[in-house]
Amino acid sequence: MDRLLRVFLRRFIRRGSFTVTTAAGSIHTFGDGSGPRVAVRFTTHRALRAVLFDPEMKLGEAYMDGTLVVEQGSVADVLAILLRQERFAVPYFAWLPHFLRYLFRRLQQFNPRSRARHNVAHHYDLDGRLYSLFLDGDQQYSCAYFESSCQSLDDAQLAKKRHLAAKLCVKPGATVLDIGCGWGGLALYLAEMAGARVSGITLSQEQYRRAQNRALERGLTQDATFRLVDYRDIDGRFDRIVSVGMFEHVGVSFYDRFFSKCAELLAEDGVAVLHTIGRSGPPGITNPWIAKYVFPGGYIPALSEVLPEIERAQLIVTDVEILQLHYAETLKAWRERFLAHREEAERLYDRRFVRMWEFYLACSEMAFREGDMVVFQIQMAKRKGHLPATRDYIAREEARLRGLEAGYTTPLRLAGE
Repeated sequence: MDRLLRVFLRRFIRRGSFTVTTAAGSIHTFGDGSGPRVAVRFTTHRALRAVLFDPEMKLGEAYMDGTLVVEQGSVADVLAILLRQERFAVPYFAWLPHFLRYLFRRLQQFNPRSRARHNVAHHYDLDGRLYSLFLDGDQQYSCAYFESSCQSLDDAQLAKKRHLAAKLCVKPGATVLDIGCGWGGLALYLAEMAGARVSGITLSQEQYRRAQNRALERGLTQDATFRLVDYRDIDGRFDRIVSVGMFEHVGVSFYDRFFSKCAELLAEDGVAVLHTIGRSGPPGITNPWIAKYVFPGGYIPALSEVLPEIERAQLIVTDVEILQLHYAETLKAWRERFLAHREEAERLYDRRFVRMWEFYLACSEMAFREGDMVVFQIQMAKRKGHLPATRDYIAREEARLRGLEAGYTTPLRLAGE
């Protein structure tokens, strides 16, 4: 097994300094010696064998179980080295599980109503105190919008809401549907700052209860209402539709239904904005470890999978913006905050769960920093001519909203409170 390890890692680790100690005590170093040294140790022969033959699944499991120990650097540093290699890929002797996952990828992301509700509960109905350990004060659980490198996470999440509101061109009194509203932060922002009447929908019991309570606390129950309902079961007509961080749970087989439903619900002069994680490359598969432990049923689309479905729904794409490293910085902030409250997280769950969550945040960050993950913001309309002729309006509207924000002094909650 040690020989197989040497053959594989010599072939793929060309840059950096990566040291592996096996359960037998043999030490192997790979790379060109550049950058900070990263060192790991396998505590069992079984863990090493499992990672070699199915790295996509077993690397994360070994870290969770403590059979892969990071002795120098962090698990984020380990993943950075692996993803930074120009030729890094699934080794030839692990092609079978990868091929089978590709073959059955549509089944993995098949999300009818009952399965969609179960998948959402798996991740979003965890103890709410867990999310308070690392999210911003408004509990925005999606990519922030960093206007500068020194901007705080709270300010960047506020900037994200402002940026989306500007793209929606919301007028006072406009009706807005927020598909996948999370804990209600964006819906409440649109109600407070834009004077909109917002309907937020979610499949998460925890998010639904929290969003309702927040609207009550702010006296916005008339302007921001929330429902526990599937997007496929919504009726009515809305001036604006927005969806942030929900499309990743739809599944390719349901893209046509999602966009046809948006077209059905959108007013003739309406505008919709979709904010979703995406791939800068071609279609692929969901990482199996992520699918099993974090986001069952989830899938990150390529732009080539999304745009044809928008066309088929007879919606017009009016603007596409690609956020490149914004989510990497968001995830870095989340990871640092989470690790700063590691003991509290262990009291909520256990040590294995904490290692799982750390691996999730680290591998997600490196997928955006070193891999092909980006964020798409796609603006759509039913008809031409209902949006300004140039993109200058976005900056003007952001400036106007920034001025309105100055009149609100809602205290921010610090991570861990």
